[in-house]
Amino acid sequence: MKILHIVAGELTGGAAKGAYLLHQGLIDLGIKSKILTNSTITLEDKNVISVVTNKKSRIKNIIRGQLDSLPVLFYRKRKRIIFSTGLVGFDFTKTKEYKEADIIHLHWINVGFVNMRHLTKIKKPIVWTMRDMWPMTGGCHYSLNCENYKIGCGRCKQLNSKRNRDLSSWIVKRKKKYLPKSIKFVGISNWLSGEAQKSELLENFDIRTIGNNINTKEFSLLDKEIAKKLLGIKTNKKIILVGSRNLKDFYKGFNKYLEAIKKLDKTKHFLCFFGKLDSKIIENLGFEYKNFGTLYDVTSLRILYSASNVFIAPSIQEAFGKTLVEAMACGTPVVCFDATGPKDIITHKVDGYKAKPFKGEDLANGIEWVLNNKNYDKLCQNARKKVMENFDVKIIAEEYKKLYEKIINENEQQ
Repeated sequence: MKILHIVAGELTGGAAKGAYLLHQGLIDLGIKSKILTNSTITLEDKNVISVVTNKKSRIKNIIRGQLDSLPVLFYRKRKRIIFSTGLVGFDFTKTKEYKEADIIHLHWINVGFVNMRHLTKIKKPIVWTMRDMWPMTGGCHYSLNCENYKIGCGRCKQLNSKRNRDLSSWIVKRKKKYLPKSIKFVGISNWLSGEAQKSELLENFDIRTIGNNINTKEFSLLDKEIAKKLLGIKTNKKIILVGSRNLKDFYKGFNKYLEAIKKLDKTKHFLCFFGKLDSKIIENLGFEYKNFGTLYDVTSLRILYSASNVFIAPSIQEAFGKTLVEAMACGTPVVCFDATGPKDIITHKVDGYKAKPFKGEDLANGIEWVLNNKNYDKLCQNARKKVMENFDVKIIAEEYKKLYEKIINENEQQ
């Protein structure tokens, strides 16, 4: 069985990282897996093939990304957040890797890497793992308070459009034209799969849920006192951690975190952060804190998760919530909102706390409940156990293997 994963963006990024970990898990199961990507980083993996190998290909890759976003520029009052069109891309069907593959597995395919029209050229079974909402929308990656994807888009709030026939509605129609009906869609959370089933674009497609994955050998338990010493944190206060690649992302809900933190006792809590964040915001909170900035390596993340007493995930909309799972794998309970992807991960008052959406006050209640819980050690054990049984790379790779085998068997019977 030969699987070719199509993955856009640097392999150190969130969505691409999940795809790469799955690729590794499949190889461990004896499946011949390869990745075709526009990432300039191949992680010294001979089975990762980048289309960006020299100056000429780098320039082409940049141009494709710019052309893909060109139509968006006509909407001058748009929100300054990612909006993808799928209009241009690299024709991967001409590659040797495509010709050798039994199944084509799409993941995150944006920034001008895949032209939706090229999907009609695929003459092999296709699996598409949805790692955000883009496959079902007219260009946005997270819809937030908009449900226009349920009626085919138009009047796009992120484009600040007042027209029914705008770029978003045109993108939906184009996707509808070029999406092969045999595609098997996979949502990385029940929420994401459910929203896809409600969308006009994907309502008649085969959609299932397989969670995202992490390596529980890499994200594992470390004594909290040892972890604090390694990080140079000298405090007896309870450590509250929040973090993401970019905490300023519009859907990460950092404003809800701020609402919650302001209700806590400054003398009892120490704040930790990772990811892109304005340090002035932290200073104004009045808490003792430490900001670790952007962390790329697993070791640093593992130590920070382990040193913390609770991890806060205040996202308003999240396809899955990989940071939640990473923290739990390190034995740290999580507080999140009872909504979107994270609600699938946490069992309320068993391995964390699910606050009422989107109440900063209840987020604060959740933090207090975890930190003052007489059975805190049990919460930590439950968190680790939940991840090992549901989201470890071995578990997820096995689920995809079953899906691939089912698809191949169905094709052989036709």
